[in-house]
Amino acid sequence: MGTPTDLLHEWLSRRVSEQSLEWLDGQLGKLRDASGDRDLVITLGMIPRRLGKDDLNLSAGDLAAADAARPGWDPSLWTIETAARVLALLAFSGNEAAFLDAYKELCRSADVAEAIALYAGLPLYPAPEKLVDQAGEGLRGNVRAVFEAVAHRNPYPREQFDENRWNQMVLKALFIGSTLDPIQGLDDRANPVLARIMCDYAHERWAAGRQITPEIWRCVGPFAEGDMIADLKRVAGSSDPQERSAAALALTASGAPEAKAILVGLTAESAALEAGTLRWKDVVPA
Repeated sequence: MGTPTDLLHEWLSRRVSEQSLEWLDGQLGKLRDASGDRDLVITLGMIPRRLGKDDLNLSAGDLAAADAARPGWDPSLWTIETAARVLALLAFSGNEAAFLDAYKELCRSADVAEAIALYAGLPLYPAPEKLVDQAGEGLRGNVRAVFEAVAHRNPYPREQFDENRWNQMVLKALFIGSTLDPIQGLDDRANPVLARIMCDYAHERWAAGRQITPEIWRCVGPFAEGDMIADLKRVAGSSDPQERSAAALALTASGAPEAKAILVGLTAESAALEAGTLRWKDVVPA
């Protein structure tokens, strides 16, 4: 089984020219011996021009190797420049203190593409618990791609965020029009506070006559009771098939007797649930 560094180098060797790989290997050698971050900053800046910005185009076997090397690591949407920048950061990370200082500074000054690499690589860096505040900075901005580098297909939030930061991340995803299904651990880290936040959000949107993504009910279902059941009953009566599907999935996750009674009225959705053909990823495709 290869390490993340081994895998990144192997994938890049298949996608870039021999000349580009030779340049990258030279830069990685400098970074392993670097005492300051000057070479790191230069390397990160030159990578797009030297290696390009195409998709990494990983196979199912590559993704399985990634998950074996680091559980939860999902580089399925990474580009060549993201992979090369993360590889450069890993080469520099041998000196943990220097890496942490450089990482914090880079997060403050990065352009969008650099920020995506900085945050997508979070599960691979040393001392991940010391990078939580920087990960939070990635969530605070208004650039959706940067937010999703932290939140989507990334095990870091599930493993490192406390409940408050986790809940704020899920809520922020709704505000910026992002989807919830690519958030790793969404079901494992569901909690009663988040369920209430989702219902309050729904009521605000309903009052303003605005649409609500059916995905929010995924965070409500396991804790639905009382007025939350009433909200799910309202969604179950919708003329929108996506909303009815979401209601069925959420009601199934609830242990409340009233939920079972409402579910009986969703004949088609209940049949799909029993057949295993109705899943959250089908309700709102990412």
